[in-house]
Amino acid sequence: MQRFKDKTALITGGTNGMGFATAQQFILEGGKAIITGRSEETVHHALGKLGKNASGIVSDAGNVKDLMNLQEQVRKHTEYVDMVFANAGFGKFSPIENVDENHFDQLFNTLVKGPFFTVQQVLPLMKKGSSVIFNTSVATEIAMPSFSVYSAAKSAVQSFIKTFAVELTERGIRVNGISPGHIKTNIFNNTGLNPEQIETAVSGIIPTIPLKRQGEPSEIASTVLFLASEEASYIHGAEIRVDAGISVIR
Repeated sequence: MQRFKDKTALITGGTNGMGFATAQQFILEGGKAIITGRSEETVHHALGKLGKNASGIVSDAGNVKDLMNLQEQVRKHTEYVDMVFANAGFGKFSPIENVDENHFDQLFNTLVKGPFFTVQQVLPLMKKGSSVIFNTSVATEIAMPSFSVYSAAKSAVQSFIKTFAVELTERGIRVNGISPGHIKTNIFNNTGLNPEQIETAVSGIIPTIPLKRQGEPSEIASTVLFLASEEASYIHGAEIRVDAGISVIR
């Protein structure tokens, strides 16, 4: 399939996990992908695997200065952007009494300011028929201990789906979102847990998932690219749950 021939995608947080899988699949289907990452090392490593139809920008989604410079950086690679996947983020979890201002600001800067200003800055490069996809989370539907700040931040992103959709309708830009469940990514890497503790945490989660397994990043990528494709031309302002049913099956 060449659904994205002559099209360009901007994928934030595209150096690993869901973002990388989306860039990889977009390129396989004929497109060109521009990925962002926080370090030159991770961006360079990802580009080595993605090949000649990928470009990279070192940009921190939690840094407003980087976000305000994003349009200029993207223009170095393309005149137009056909899809934005506002994906960059990380997980940091703590009981209410242990949350400090730094914890709160880190999550809201990256998970809320990041997608908002990413889309704002790239809008001038988007034409009629383009698509924006926000990455939310199953945490907006399920109350989980230690997820209070993360869930609140992702709930703000969930609201962007509706408000951006109503504002961008006249421009012919569709806006949708995906709500991933428990996916095999590095979300626990910034939690302070060691590898053994992470393995224990994941082992405890799997029995709660209706399909008894974590999702693959490629399964998120397939949904993102469906939403960006002509096959989803009448889907606008929607959020698709890709969570093995955990948010509705108890």
